[in-house]
Amino acid sequence: MSLADQLIDATLRVVGQSGAPLHEPCFAGNEKRYLEECIDSTFVSSVGPHVERFEKELARYVGVRHAVAVANGTAALQVALHITGVKSGDEVFVPTATFVATANAVTYLGAIPHFLDCGEVNLGLDPDAFRAWLAHIAEYDSSGYRNRLTGRRLAAVIPTHVFGHPCDMERIVAIAHDFKLVLIEDAAESLGSFYRGYHTGTFGMAAALSFNGNKIITTGGGGALITNDFALATRAKHITTTAKKPHPWAYEHDEVGYNFRMPNLNAALGLAQIEQLSGFLDAKRTLLQRYKNAIAGLGIGTMLEEPEGTTSNYWLQTLLLDRDTASLREDILARAHEKRIGMRPLWRLLHSLPVYSKSPRAPLERAEALEPRVINLPSSPQIIPPK
Repeated sequence: MSLADQLIDATLRVVGQSGAPLHEPCFAGNEKRYLEECIDSTFVSSVGPHVERFEKELARYVGVRHAVAVANGTAALQVALHITGVKSGDEVFVPTATFVATANAVTYLGAIPHFLDCGEVNLGLDPDAFRAWLAHIAEYDSSGYRNRLTGRRLAAVIPTHVFGHPCDMERIVAIAHDFKLVLIEDAAESLGSFYRGYHTGTFGMAAALSFNGNKIITTGGGGALITNDFALATRAKHITTTAKKPHPWAYEHDEVGYNFRMPNLNAALGLAQIEQLSGFLDAKRTLLQRYKNAIAGLGIGTMLEEPEGTTSNYWLQTLLLDRDTASLREDILARAHEKRIGMRPLWRLLHSLPVYSKSPRAPLERAEALEPRVINLPSSPQIIPPK
């Protein structure tokens, strides 16, 4: 039996059957009850008590003062960048190993993504490579740091906690401080993940969460901007509600806003999901151990695990192929597809997409070396039977 087939068999022993998707939502709580409450109230759009309750529960869990529920995680990133001062023509540092939405949110504002390399421990932004690159390209003037190669302002950095594994935030915070960069965390994948006891998304001025159908909890579609800054939260809520000034009946809008607020119906689903989050997290950790046991001895690769000093939510279980087995990736994915097993590769590195091929970039050798070695395995929490 080929090594690819041995991995497929090992995966089947964990998931129990073919037809296992990459990640499907688990609705085992009060979802129907809260949805019925919402429907009965007739408040199903962006005004209603479930949105406020969801925001409060989310802020309480993450440990921030404010959460603003919006239509999706991309919208949360876009708004976070906008309200923290990123302007058209600015450069924003983005990892090349992230979902395309991270760079898209920058582009929506007319800013330019500037791609950075990743580390092997967590696939997140590499602080050492980042600082070395800034030492090479950044020059200071009266308005802050600029890219000496392009002349553009260096405005912000967006570290992504890839697959739920926290970045090295202590060093990234220090770099942002030293080079006067706004720090916005892309925590879309990391609800339930902690760095040295603090939840991801709490280290910068603001952060974005996602509750898409494949995330660790879902609102169907949805996201949130989280922050400890009252003024930022107030402005985020205002501009995501079309910048409408409060009034019993008049429609007064004091700036160009967005229609980005999360509907009450989606928030009702989210309330039921967040009640089950601790159980989902437990199931994810158990699932990791089962995968580790299943692939032990195959000599094909290792499971990506939380870096020291962090707690990962293990949103997507990730196999890192050995360097000498990376050539098997496409065969593995093809065989998994035949068996209807939800495996996928790492996203295509963003600097290699035609739309971003001319964007500025640091040396990206590590990301390019790691990209062919990454495979996500089926990660739904219900693979582990509830206790």
